[in-house]
Amino acid sequence: MHWEMNHELAHIARFRLQNQHITHPSLLTIGKIAAWMGATQAQDYTHAKWALGLRLPGTKDADVEAAIDRGEIIRTHLLRPTWHFVAAEDLRWMLALSAPQINAIMASTNRLMGLDEAIFARCNDIIAKTLEDGQHLTREELMSELEKAGIATNDFRAAHIMMRAEQEGIVCNGSRRGKQFTYALIDERIPASNIYSRPDAIAELARRYFRSHAPATLHDFQWWSGLKMTDARKGLEAVQPTLVQETIDKQTYWMPHDFQERKTDAPTLHLLPAFDEYLVSYKDRSASLHSSRKEHTITKNGIFKPVVVQNAWVHGIWQRSFKKDKVAVDYVFFEEAGEVDAALLEEAVQRFSGFYSY
Repeated sequence: MHWEMNHELAHIARFRLQNQHITHPSLLTIGKIAAWMGATQAQDYTHAKWALGLRLPGTKDADVEAAIDRGEIIRTHLLRPTWHFVAAEDLRWMLALSAPQINAIMASTNRLMGLDEAIFARCNDIIAKTLEDGQHLTREELMSELEKAGIATNDFRAAHIMMRAEQEGIVCNGSRRGKQFTYALIDERIPASNIYSRPDAIAELARRYFRSHAPATLHDFQWWSGLKMTDARKGLEAVQPTLVQETIDKQTYWMPHDFQERKTDAPTLHLLPAFDEYLVSYKDRSASLHSSRKEHTITKNGIFKPVVVQNAWVHGIWQRSFKKDKVAVDYVFFEEAGEVDAALLEEAVQRFSGFYSY
């Protein structure tokens, strides 16, 4: 069966593509993209790099890797919590804002694992000393040091120990060592930056979200930020003077008052990565994804698949594979193949392939 886009919501989806710099990109560096987006979900590392690359035409996979290696952008646990890319200058204030809620979420699991505050303090001290003087070490190497000190570090405990070190502002990602991820000391890797008061941080997070993800609702912002609804509402209220609102189907959408649509009649098609902000950052995704297609796009355990988006509407899913020196892309479309423009699809594949060419 063919499902058409809801015409009342069609402009919501188009405006989101523009505000997220998927269409009409105009930012000039990877760091500026990260700062504009506020936080970009990055639990699937390979796809997350493409999420930045597609918003900066001409960028290569190696360019994103280099930005990560030099600390221009940071990959760490924030917000809901999950892995995110953030601009280096935003890391400290975002950590200060989201760490209390993340620690509260993790508290019961930590107790079940026998991880209390005294153990975390010992772990943090050992990790900090081990990483001194510019060391970039893998999780396994750090866990080895903890084991020497008599601290048990099975896989689950190791993940929670490192997440707490992140939340305490001790570590962030270091440079990659081949295909291995490393950790480094935040204070050695990132210059000092401002820490906002909690009300100001909530307001700044709301400002970032509604400028880059609008049109969006209060519930969208609350879902994306992981904040309690009381705090999310305070954030929206703080930035409300800079926004305008529109009500559709009893939902109130907020938008920067200075937004100017860059109209075009030309059709568009994009290969969006797994967990792309275009879908993952909204509680209600009906502007771009039909409810009957949710089960094909988002698994029951919350895995967001890569999607084919034509004219702001999700038409299918895709996956990539590397064959010698060539990138291959396979698709599963929700409608008959004729619904997707073959020429636009080929252009999108070429853009994606170009991300990996040198």
